[in-house]
Amino acid sequence: MKHIDLQIQTDQPVSRIAPEIFGHISEHLGTCMYGGIYVGEDSSIPNTDGVRNDVIEAFRQIRMPVMRWPGGCFADDYHWCDGIGPKEQRRKRVSRYWGHTTETNAFGTHEFFSLCEKIGCEPYLAGNLGSGTVQELSDWIEYLTFEGDSDLSELRRKNGREQPWHLKYLGIGNENWGCGGNMRPEYYADEYRRYQSFCENYGENKLYKIACGANGDDYAWTETMMANVKSSMMHGLSVHYYTVPSGIWEKKGDALRFTDAEYYATVSRALYMDTLLKRHIAIMDQYDPAGEIGLVVDEWGNWYDPAEGENPHFLRQQSTMRDAMTAAINLNLFARYSKRISMANLAQAVNVLQALLLTEGAALIKTPTYHVFDLFKGHQGGMLVPTVCTELTAGSETKVPMLSHAASVKDGVLTFTAANCSLEDAAELTVSADGFTVHTAEACVLYSDSCRVHNSFDTPETVTVHPLDVTADGNTIRLTLPPCAVVSVTVS
Repeated sequence: MKHIDLQIQTDQPVSRIAPEIFGHISEHLGTCMYGGIYVGEDSSIPNTDGVRNDVIEAFRQIRMPVMRWPGGCFADDYHWCDGIGPKEQRRKRVSRYWGHTTETNAFGTHEFFSLCEKIGCEPYLAGNLGSGTVQELSDWIEYLTFEGDSDLSELRRKNGREQPWHLKYLGIGNENWGCGGNMRPEYYADEYRRYQSFCENYGENKLYKIACGANGDDYAWTETMMANVKSSMMHGLSVHYYTVPSGIWEKKGDALRFTDAEYYATVSRALYMDTLLKRHIAIMDQYDPAGEIGLVVDEWGNWYDPAEGENPHFLRQQSTMRDAMTAAINLNLFARYSKRISMANLAQAVNVLQALLLTEGAALIKTPTYHVFDLFKGHQGGMLVPTVCTELTAGSETKVPMLSHAASVKDGVLTFTAANCSLEDAAELTVSADGFTVHTAEACVLYSDSCRVHNSFDTPETVTVHPLDVTADGNTIRLTLPPCAVVSVTVS
């Protein structure tokens, strides 16, 4: 056991933690949409308008703030008119990015906005810049948000939606440096400027326009965008980064079978997000010192080799306590950089990559990653307050900070989250809440006896959240965090 002193400076608020930092992506990829979220109105699986009831309930539980759709790479090959009107008349197309499967377009615009209403989250559309047209994207916005009399608003009404929808978040292209068109940043910047010019605000609907940003450490892309696009045209700029344990895309590593050394390597690569955020934000600060443009981390998460027997194009993988640790690390980082970060979206919500939920027929399990989002939901909308702790490391071949941490205050309640990254040592925490009088303290922990433990359809609650003993005296809180564990402490 190692002792760690942690100081929370509650009297020095830094920035509001946007709820959208705890967002997600759903893509027409593998069984994320079909089978995972949407099963159709005629399914024997309990559903509302074709959407699984158990999925809706699970998303509500974690207060899902925003969902990005329809991709991902799928977005720049998606034509929204294919997914409206009677389902039997919708166009069937080849999904060119994810295994040449047939896309039925049974889940389209109306289904997505209805899903967001059921969850209570903001829709975030990824528009097609790669293979679409300016007119196509402009028409989609009019179809969605125009209340008056036009052919497109009448078409929306004919298809069953009388009132316009509210659309705040609009991405204009996705990964246009790669699957979205293999563009150079200078070319994309010009295309973005052109496309966004025709994305209208109708009535009271105000668009938050998000430009495609860098792939990982491509700082030149960020600099080009910031130098060439004004804040009046671009409200958010994205960055994508996936944690690959080996650092080699051709042989990423296994989701379930890994050594302790591979665990620490994965944690280390997740922590590289800190370097990325610092450097991209430094560039943004240079061009936008007032902080008018938000950094949007709209794809992040762990990416492993396909499981044996799974379709390699479907990107389905299991989720262990290792994934819970990296999820906690990233969410703590996003909170700590909330002065600039306006949104982040885990890839993906169901059945794909670092999923919240896994489904198999009528069965559903919540992954350890899901439970981290449940633990961290108290940060949504809170004011970030600084945290400083004893700097200890864990690991042998690869050294990582032992403790990841963040804290916020909202409505007189202090929320503190931490992850003990050590596989060997418990962390005995003495937490001082400066400027805060502690009356009560409660703690919940996600913990198991191995970093390789996961939930399965036979044992769906092997990894779940449990109460953790915590004591409070004056402004001091004490608790012991087991190895490879994530905790949320609520203080009032």
